Amino acid sequence: MSKESHCNIPTEPDYTGVQIISPVYSETLLDYRQAMGLANEQASKVYDDYMLLSWYDRDRNFESPQHASECHVNSAIPGYIDYALFHGAKLKVDIEQGRFVFFYLLTDFDQDLSRTCE
Repeated sequence: MSKESHCNIPTEPDYTGVQIISPVYSETLLDYRQAMGLANEQASKVYDDYMLLSWYDRDRNFESPQHASECHVNSAIPGYIDYALFHGAKLKVDIEQGRFVFFYLLTDFDQDLSRTCE
């Protein structure tokens, strides 16, 4: 007799409650630092007070928090995404189709959450 698993393992992230911005720039970005500056500009358009929770740099295959994906080797969801979602991320800035990805947490909890990026 076999036992069936009743655990629903997600195959993609649940972005419920997360605003996703995918800005388009006319020129290819040089590096992570330039991308982070642009992502912070996007976050400041949405929130007055925010904190960068996690990020991914595909050029270097580097993430923060470091080693977050080690526990997710066989998972469909990378560790840096899982970390962000379970730590309250409210904004995802995806630059150049996943080349650079940044997750932000709103730290001004009294701010009107209906404010959007223009």
